[in-house]
Amino acid sequence: MILIKPKLSTYFSLGLLVLILITGLVFILRDFAYVGSFGIWFYLIAAPLLTLVILMILVKLLAGYRFIAAGKDQIVVKLPIRRYEKTYPVNQILAWEEETIIANKKEFKQLTVAFSDKQSISVSNHEHESYNQLVKYLLKKAPKQQVKNKKA
Repeated sequence: MILIKPKLSTYFSLGLLVLILITGLVFILRDFAYVGSFGIWFYLIAAPLLTLVILMILVKLLAGYRFIAAGKDQIVVKLPIRRYEKTYPVNQILAWEEETIIANKKEFKQLTVAFSDKQSISVSNHEHESYNQLVKYLLKKAPKQQVKNKKA
């Protein structure tokens, strides 16, 4: 059974970034309340901007937190935040596609699997462990459902 789970290093670094941003937001709000060393426009722009960035990163962390198990001719999707678990037989896969992007001499891959109940999952090689094993499993169990990339 192949277990695809979030990489700890990704969640640790994004969590650390959120803590740093929250600390910066607290210092900006504290400075506004007690000292006021900057103009009012700085506080009116900086505080909502930092809040927006913090919320976007938190949504990214929470939405991407999923566990996927593949094996025994089925794929099990677990979303602990939503308390959701569903088992899909391999024959319920409508299509799957692997996208590859090369940026800064690094290869980023994302796998998207669509199921017959109009649900889909996305897994990337930089955010999840056992990515390559899932691709090999899908190549073995559902080769006809693979969407081939057309190059322009």
